Amino acid sequence: MSQQHTASTPRKAKAPPPPGRNRGGLARYVVAAALARTADGGAVVAVVLLVTSSGGSGTLAGVLGACITAPHLLGPFVARSLDLAQDGRKVIAAACLLYATALTAGVLAYGHVPAVLTGLLLATAGTCGPLLTGGISSRLPAIVGPRLRTQRRAQGWDVATYGVGGTVGPSLVAALSAWVSPTAAALALAAVAATAAGGVLLLPFTAPSHGGDRTTILKPGATLALIARTGHLRRTVYLTMVVALSVAALPVTAVHMTHILGGEPATAAALTASYGLGNLTGSLAVMFLPLTGSPDRLMRRLALGVAVSLLAVAAGPTLTATIAAYALTGILNSCFFASTLAARTEYAPRGARSQVFIWVAALKITSGSAGTALAGSLTGANVRLPLLVGLVAVSAAVAVATVEARFTRADEHASWTPPALRRW
Repeated sequence: MSQQHTASTPRKAKAPPPPGRNRGGLARYVVAAALARTADGGAVVAVVLLVTSSGGSGTLAGVLGACITAPHLLGPFVARSLDLAQDGRKVIAAACLLYATALTAGVLAYGHVPAVLTGLLLATAGTCGPLLTGGISSRLPAIVGPRLRTQRRAQGWDVATYGVGGTVGPSLVAALSAWVSPTAAALALAAVAATAAGGVLLLPFTAPSHGGDRTTILKPGATLALIARTGHLRRTVYLTMVVALSVAALPVTAVHMTHILGGEPATAAALTASYGLGNLTGSLAVMFLPLTGSPDRLMRRLALGVAVSLLAVAAGPTLTATIAAYALTGILNSCFFASTLAARTEYAPRGARSQVFIWVAALKITSGSAGTALAGSLTGANVRLPLLVGLVAVSAAVAVATVEARFTRADEHASWTPPALRRW
């Protein structure tokens, strides 16, 4: 009798672990994000080297390289599928696999099919790029849980994965291109992206933000309108864009500043390397000493710090001082980036979090590209002019944000709830 009773009694389902309690979730996230961003960060270099090494024109190399980067502007439209999905991991993993497949096809097809077809294949890969960057970042808050300090530390790790991707990706391409060929380098990046897909699927499952009601998910245009009318998010966008535009001048000016400072041409590499090392140092600092306070205030203060460091670069009297100023700019920019991740996490509504992340990322990439082009045109007049324009632009943006925040402080302070008090 007792056996029948036992057999007929349903077993209680094991409750899933609460957010942030899944052991190893952050470690798996860091590995998957670093792999995805390494593939995305090195693809442009691989495509450019592929074209130029085979005798193609610089114009064609630039156009095909743009096919990888320009589709990031479509990211907000792709991001809605992430907010709508029951399991966002599958959407991002599928994007990684499509990225790998399209990049492989585009690279192998180059020279055998019309350039237009190659461009379309590369553009397909580029369309997946936003999900490999901002899309993965949007998963992080639910993985690490609602504790503010834990989130801020995790955002430091996230910043580090961007640094790894931006450094390891191009370096891997350069090494494999020299040892084997640019084609082999591009195929290696495709393999890295495919590996990232497996890493994403191993991330902890997080419940969909729509809670079963997909009608609550905003469309891309409505999300952009939400950003525009929400002071916290609006300031996040324009501060991010202006800082990205300003620091994009650093690699360009590094090449020309060697003539002024009396260094060898290879000194430009030392300047850009010090900036990259500063970025890594800043992300490590945020890991061990997480940022505290309102993200809105942090963004303004750190953006102003970036402006001051740009002034230090422009005014550097010696090569050593300039290298130190480049490193300082990297540190402050890395901390600023972490503060923007905090702002996107803490101010974006759950039903549009992925879209907000990717809208900001897409606009940042666009602004950075514009900053590179602007710096290239201004250095002809004066080497330091791009830096001066950048620090004036950042200072003006901080001033506008400060005035705007003071006028809307009461309303927005009442509407902002720390993550620790939210329902996840």
